[in-house]
Parts: sequence; structure tokens; C-alpha cells
Amino acid sequence: MIPLQDARSYVLDRVDRLGAVSVALTDAAGLVLSDPVVAHELVPPFANTAMDGFAVVAADTADAPVTLEVTGTVAAGAAATRPLKPGQAMRIMTGAPMPEGADAVVMVERTCYDPENSRVDVEVAVGEGNHVRGAGEDVKPGDELFAPGTVLGAGHLGVLASVGLSAVRVHRRPVVGVLSTGDELVDDPRPLQPGEIRDSNRRTLLTMLDESGMEPVDLGIARDNEADIAEAFTGGAARCDAILSSGGVSMGAFDYVKVVLDSLGDMRWMQIAIKPAKPFAFGLIGTTPVFGLPGNPVSSMVSYELLARPALRRMAGHECIDRPVRRAVSEEPFGRHDDGKTHFARVTGGPDETGRWHIRKLSGQGSHQLTAMARADALAIIPDGTEIAAGDEVEIIPVGTVVE
Repeated sequence: MIPLQDARSYVLDRVDRLGAVSVALTDAAGLVLSDPVVAHELVPPFANTAMDGFAVVAADTADAPVTLEVTGTVAAGAAATRPLKPGQAMRIMTGAPMPEGADAVVMVERTCYDPENSRVDVEVAVGEGNHVRGAGEDVKPGDELFAPGTVLGAGHLGVLASVGLSAVRVHRRPVVGVLSTGDELVDDPRPLQPGEIRDSNRRTLLTMLDESGMEPVDLGIARDNEADIAEAFTGGAARCDAILSSGGVSMGAFDYVKVVLDSLGDMRWMQIAIKPAKPFAFGLIGTTPVFGLPGNPVSSMVSYELLARPALRRMAGHECIDRPVRRAVSEEPFGRHDDGKTHFARVTGGPDETGRWHIRKLSGQGSHQLTAMARADALAIIPDGTEIAAGDEVEIIPVGTVVE
């Protein structure tokens, strides 16, 4: 067996970031910038008011309360038709351009407006710039808005839209094929025949890829013969940036995956010192990475989390490729394992009012027991030979729908 870190290093050393493409802002959420973004416009593009109120010359309010002549109204999306002179004021709505000659705004709550006589009583003195958003206060031409490696979220896309960009250069979202192998697999609701099982891995992995920000492609089921398996992998490598397969990595008597992949690419077949997910394969068909995951459903998911997901995120341009490891308090003891493996126990729990996590072990820890994995909030990392007592701290990796 080899350490998990050695397996990870082998995989990560052999995957590269995908090339850069230009995508519309509407399709850019979650993608990673490949190039810096530089502004070519002012934001705001003009001085405007942050409040409903009256645009004034600040010096006119020095002896407040004062009465000023109201010479017009400026609405958002419009401009004043005349400049403002000393002794005058203009009604102004939030976001409207400041009239020429005005240098401050008095919020409406500190005024008393007499529309019949076009007068406004200003109750307070204000300084120059009061409630005024200056042109370019947020962004100026030449500013670097975001650096390469930035993961684009809602705020980033809002800023890019505010400077008039409709597209941006990013690393491509990896297209990842998912293939199941095995004569025993059934992919329809018909009654099962003796020896058949339903294919859960493909649906699980396609969903995990989607949740990870990848573009999943269903490559179907390859039956246990060399021709079908070779056709599935060859076709997948031609249309995808990477392939995930499940099953056929444990060297059973009728497993043809190893024979086929060894003939198609440069593969390494590993036994990793972890449980679940001990068997794992990785290699390249041409330049397409192939991740051979175990057939047991929990093992397949754990392999994805620990090995495939970080590599795919690196291909997508992410600098942070792993889920965060947190510390949690175990509410119950965990059994001791002296088998040379790090165990990843499925646990449930969450943070208390202080933010400190508390966990309990789920029943059903077998690598075939998918329900416990589906209910898990985290994987608890139990080093070889370590006994966890109730109240002890343990490292965990939040998974599933838990916020990272």
C-alpha cells in the first residue's frame, strides 16, 4: 500500500490547467479568471447623489437654518437642464447626476419643502461632498479589478457588468465523462434478475461533478468485454477533458478494465493506505486523464473527494483545490484500527453556537452502504492505530451539501 499523499502527488503532477477561453458573463459564475481584468471606465461614471434630497452649494448652508430657492428637479436617469447658482437648490433623487455648480446634498428628512412658493427650508449645515458619490469613486480606468486565479462570484460579475464588460477570459470548465463497467449493472427500473444490481455510481458521480462546477457527460455502461470497454474509453477520451470510471480496478478474474487501459494509455494501479477506497487507478489516454475509481459506491465517492475532485479543480484553474479540513469534537468513541490505513468515517453533525463542530458516527460504515454516505455531513479522518474517545478532537472534511 502507498500513502494517500503519494497517490495525490502522482495524480496532481500529471494534470494541467485547461486553456483559456472567452465566455459571456452570463456563463462565467464559478469559473476562474485566466487573465487580469482592467477597467476602462469610471464607476460611478458621474458624480451622483446617494440620497433623496436637495442638491445645494454647501457654503449656502453654513448659517442653517436657511431658505433656498428651488429651481428644478433631477430624477435618476436624467440630467439638470441648468446649472445651480448660489442661493438655489434642486430636488434630486437617489442616483441622479449632480447639477453643475452643486457640491453637496441635504437629505430630504432635514428639509421642509414648499412647492407652491418653490422654496425649501434647510435645517442643517452640510459640508462639501455630503451624500455625493464622486465619479470614479469605486473604479477608475486602468485599475486592475481582479487578478488571475479569482473565482468569479456574484459580486465579481456585478463589478464586471458595471464597467461594461460582456465577456471575460477564464479557464475552461472541464468536460468530464462518467463510465460504469460491469455485466451486473442495470440502468432501468425493470425487476432485477439474479446477480444484477442497479447502477448508482454513474448518477452519483455525474451529480458530484455538477456540484463541483464541472461539465458532466454520461458515457453509459460498458459491459465486461474488451471491445465494449475499449470503445467506451476511446470515445470518452476523444470528447472529454477527463474520464471517471467506476469498477474493475480491484483485479477480479473477469475485470477487463486493466487490460484495456494498459493497452490504451499509461496507467498506474494503486493500493492506497486508506479505507474505504483502497484500490485506485490513474493514467492518461493520450493527454486525457483517466481516474479509475472503485466499484463499491462509498469507495467511489471517497476516491472522488480525495483524488479526482482536487485534480479536476486544478484543471479548472482553481488554486484552492481541497475542501477545508476542520476540527470537531467527537460525541462518542471510535474503534481502534491497526491495519496500516487511514480511515475516513462517515459522520453527522455540525457547528454549535460558537462555531465548534460536534460529530457522531453514522451506522452502516461498509463501503457498499451508500445511505450512510448520503446522510453524512463530513468524513472524520482517523489515523492508523488511533483511538478516539468521547470528547476527543478529530479532523473532519465537510462533504455533501455542507457549506465549505
